[in-house]
This record gives sequence, structure tokens and C-alpha cells, in this order.
Amino acid sequence: MSQTATETRYPFPIPFGWFAVAETPDVEVGQTKAAYYFAQHLVIWRDEEGTAHVQDAFCPHLGAHLGHGGLVDGCNVVCPFHGWKFDGEGCNTHIPYSERTNKKAKVFSYPVLERNGFIYAWYHPHREDPTWEVDEVADLTSGEFYGPKRFTAVVPAGIQEMGENGVDSAHFRYVHNVADVPVITRYEPQGHISIMESSQKFPTPRGVVEGQINSTANGPGVSVVRFAGIIDTLLMTATTPIDEGQTQTRFNFYIRSLGDEATNSSVGEAFSNEVIKQFTEDIPIWVHKAHLSRPALADNDGPFIKYRKWYSQFYAEVPSGEAAAAEERTVFPPPYYPDRMDEVPGKNTASVRHGGSAL
Repeated sequence: MSQTATETRYPFPIPFGWFAVAETPDVEVGQTKAAYYFAQHLVIWRDEEGTAHVQDAFCPHLGAHLGHGGLVDGCNVVCPFHGWKFDGEGCNTHIPYSERTNKKAKVFSYPVLERNGFIYAWYHPHREDPTWEVDEVADLTSGEFYGPKRFTAVVPAGIQEMGENGVDSAHFRYVHNVADVPVITRYEPQGHISIMESSQKFPTPRGVVEGQINSTANGPGVSVVRFAGIIDTLLMTATTPIDEGQTQTRFNFYIRSLGDEATNSSVGEAFSNEVIKQFTEDIPIWVHKAHLSRPALADNDGPFIKYRKWYSQFYAEVPSGEAAAAEERTVFPPPYYPDRMDEVPGKNTASVRHGGSAL
């Protein structure tokens, strides 16, 4: 991958908000894990009381990575290099070869919420405190839903660029070969929340079923999507910036229980596999598309501008490309991928079947 020194992949930085850095089952009591998000090396660990912690990875003593060989001792993480201990607030609590601790040796600790099956960390480039919380989804513990079926993928695209897909109904026909595209009936930003409601016709062996897709975004990194029509499905989506140009997406699917596990599993598998298939069909588009600050929109395109205005509140500083775009630059192309020059998005989409060509 290459990019000239004067160009950036996107005109915006990493947004602030709550982002999933792990799923609850993936970090056991007494375990440390190395992670990399927000263009930062991190350590995730769970103390003996079951509380999850997310901290900057490097020991302030001599820089060892606490996630590579670090241990958990009670409610402290232990550096693998010299045995220094740090508590959940990042304070040095013990130096094994000294009678004193080092009050200046502190590891930055991210605010953490653990709910809905995820470990969320609050990221802000200026390390300001959280201004909202992630809501608990009561349906997940009601006993009425079966799941989760889990899926994750890392995509070489920016988090906002991927998020714009949600308001783009038209692409469903050309990328996903959907005859009846979703019709957005409501898009309403409410502070850090945005609500989108869509109607959708689902083809089935017994005919077309009228359905609904309702999505609630809780900041840029958390959303709850509810599908109704064929089978009530709850999709917990967690989207986390690895850096400005890479994003990890996690899907956890839950379906309303149909009574027995075999039926739940087969029906849930079929529905979730279709959503996952559509997500993977989008990846070649995201990888190779440019970000346009001034897109040439059609009258029936989705609420892109409204979405971008809502999303802009999550940038702590004015996106670096906005001023330049206002003057001259409006196109932000992808990097040159020498190993992907033969990758043609048209071969992976339905455009060919609608009059286009992959050649």
C-alpha cells in the first residue's frame, strides 16, 4: 500500500465515542490480550473480580507491552519485563525490587462499559470524559431471543465511509441483486443517536413478505438493527476504527426463539448468512472507491448529507480535508494496492446482471 505524503485516504480523522474492543467471552478472568485500535497499542485484561480494563499497552518503566506476556495478579496487571504492577486506574502499585512505588509511572486507562456482549472503550483524541453511555438492550437477557451467531471482519476502509452504506438504499439492487430495495421511511438524528426505519419486501417460497428494518445508532460505533417480517431478528453491530483507514466490524445475530434449538439454529443461520453475504459483497466497493466530499447525488438517493452532518459531531477537530475540499480538493482516492489490481468489484456484484459489464 502506498500514499503520497501530501495526501490522506480520508478527509476526516478517527471519531470519538464508544467502540467495542472485544467481546465478553473472549476475555476471561485473569487474562490479558494485546489489541490495536484508534491507531494505538492497547492491553485488555480482566481482574479477579471480573471487571474488564482497557489501557495503553506500554509500561511507563521501560516500554514493555503489557499485553504480550503480562499477567493479572488480583486487581493488577503485571509487566512481563520487570514485574511492575498497575491497577485498573493505571497507577503503579508495586515494584518488586523497591520499597516505593513510582507515582509518575501511570498507564492511561480508557473508560469501559461492558454490556450487550461487548467490552466497549471510550475513545477521544483529547482523552475527554464520556458524554453519553451505551444503552443496555433488554431483549438480550429476556430469554425470548436465541443467539448469538457471531461474525467479524477487518475492512481496509474508514469507519464513516462504511457507515454511509446504511443510508444508501439504491446500492442494494446493483451490489446485492435485490429486486425490491429497502425504502427509507424515517431518518431522524437525535443528538448522539440516529434512528432509521425502512420498509422491505422479502421474497420467500410462499410469496413476498412485507418487512421492516429499523436501526438505532448510538454514536459512530454502536448500532442495534431489528428485522421483522420473516423472523424477528436482532443484530448487534459494533464498528471500531483500527486507524483512519481500517475498520473492524462485529455482528452478533439473535433471533426470536421458535421453540426448539434445531429450528432456531437453521432459521437463524440462513438469515444471518444472507446479511453476512451482503456485507462481504460491499467490501470490494469500499476498498477501491474514493471518498467524495461533494457527491453528485440523484433526487432519490438516501439522506447522505443529513447523515454526514450527524456524523460530523463526533470529530474533536475539523476534519483535515474539509478546508482543503472547500477550496480545491473534493476527491480522496484509495491507496495503490499493487497486489489487488486484478480485483474487479463488478465480478463480485450484481451490476453485470443489470446491464453492466465486469470487463
